[in-house]
Amino acid sequence: MTTRTMEILVGVFVAIGLGALFVLAMKVSNLGDFGTSDGYRIEARFENIGGLKVKAPVTVSGVRVGRVTGIRYDSKEFNAVVTMTIDRRYDDFPIDTSAGIYTAGLLGEQYIALEPGAEEEVLKDGDVIEHTQSALVLENIIGEFLVNMTNKE
Repeated sequence: MTTRTMEILVGVFVAIGLGALFVLAMKVSNLGDFGTSDGYRIEARFENIGGLKVKAPVTVSGVRVGRVTGIRYDSKEFNAVVTMTIDRRYDDFPIDTSAGIYTAGLLGEQYIALEPGAEEEVLKDGDVIEHTQSALVLENIIGEFLVNMTNKE
């Protein structure tokens, strides 16, 4: 009887461990948000989005306020259009808010950082952020550095 109880306890322990690993994997892969959050959508246009991906965080002062929900290419304007969903709790960003694509650490994931402006009017569902800063591409920076070094010699 004690052997059977021990086997059941080990089985429960293994099941809990597998469940914890699953939850950890979902959090690390940015899939932890199963449902669509209640929020409003805004867009921003960038010349280069680098390695930005759907579900990347949107932050203000380091605090996550939303997620990237779509990325598409505009063949008329020749740039990338990034759609973001911002939580309803943060519905007071001025219309002159700017957006930039940054990297968490040297080789970390890319995210969008919003910098609020000073206007009285606020962003609403469907608005477009006018002031953007594209992602810095490490290969371009290294290439420019090498060209500058060879021109000095």
